[in-house]
Amino acid sequence: MSFFNAIDTSASALTAERLRMDVISENLANVNTTRTAEGGPYKRNVVLFQERDKATMFEKYYSKALARAGVSSPPGYAGHGVRVSKIVKDERKGPLVYDPTHPDADAEGYVTQSNVNVVEEMVNLIASSRSYEANVTSMNITKTMLAKTLELTQR
Repeated sequence: MSFFNAIDTSASALTAERLRMDVISENLANVNTTRTAEGGPYKRNVVLFQERDKATMFEKYYSKALARAGVSSPPGYAGHGVRVSKIVKDERKGPLVYDPTHPDADAEGYVTQSNVNVVEEMVNLIASSRSYEANVTSMNITKTMLAKTLELTQR
């Protein structure tokens, strides 16, 4: 695995986890939303990841620059990493709360709440944050190894 591959893999994970944290934040902000533009209570969003395509950032951008400099791309360079494949709605039903004075109450006085569970979202946020931190650490270690390698080759 090349240094570029390691950095590219971590960068893809950082991008995906940042989006996941944004979606979790949106879910938490709408925990008490009982009416949306689509009608009905807010439905929590879930981010789905998948392996990134083989056409990596390196192959798209850096290989052209290296070719202009007379250096070829590393042999057998394959794409690694993750990308967000889609964001889907969680179709679970939200809890029913009896509140006949609420403007969104049904004929029996029950209000369907959002299906966002604050505890579940906070656990997901912590897991996403830890993953983000791990990828930052990985990227920094890779940069340090690359710098040491360059330092050794200049002697």
